[in-house]
Amino acid sequence: MVDRNTLVGYCNKLLATDAFHDYCPNGLQVEGAQQVQRIVTGVTASQDLLDAAVAAQADLLLVHHGYFWKGEPAAITGIKQRRLKTLLTNDLNLLAYHLPLDVHPELGNNVQLAKLLGWQITGPLEVGNPRSVGLQGELPAAQSGEQLAQALASALGREPLFIAGHQRLVKRIAWCTGAAQGYIDKAIALGVDAFVTGEVSEPTVHAARENGINFYAAGHHATERYGVQALGEHLAQQFGVEHRFIDMDNPV
Repeated sequence: MVDRNTLVGYCNKLLATDAFHDYCPNGLQVEGAQQVQRIVTGVTASQDLLDAAVAAQADLLLVHHGYFWKGEPAAITGIKQRRLKTLLTNDLNLLAYHLPLDVHPELGNNVQLAKLLGWQITGPLEVGNPRSVGLQGELPAAQSGEQLAQALASALGREPLFIAGHQRLVKRIAWCTGAAQGYIDKAIALGVDAFVTGEVSEPTVHAARENGINFYAAGHHATERYGVQALGEHLAQQFGVEHRFIDMDNPV
């Protein structure tokens, strides 16, 4: 068992939250029990995940997508009221890390995705930016665009949207988990063979085809399941607490 403030302070320092200007508050978003023995992790703090965490008798829910995003309505009504009521009624802490969990060099979503797929990291997607939210690297061996799509499907359990921009073998790639389809221009500037992210927009297809780069939308949720799991396991080892990842599938 660990004191909540000790755990939160450790996470904030580990993930260097003060270095980020994010779209939401990083760290403790809703205060619950003072002592933490059981942590549940998940991608998004949806009502289904909240209910599952309560059923698992968790003291703390750790997610990548929490609450209080910039521009959202401030009123505590509708699903926001129901979610907050669930947390407060059950004394359940909500701990959320967005960009800090994307970019962490060991536990981050982008590093963990590379680890899952066996990709070799060679540098940041945004060259010269120490807080780059994406990475570039190489596949273990050159493969066709279709073979990379199959590898993503096998690893993530989800068929990616594959836009073929060329017919040559893929070796050099860039990637950024989540909704980073707009970063395809950065990948094009690097001259890589393929760009992998979570989501797609209408202009992305044309950018891929007209610039000769393969594009893969492998799922926002699917590409961001791994950072929060890695952080949860790290905390379990660091503080001797229980950890369980609960995956609430999302097709996006």
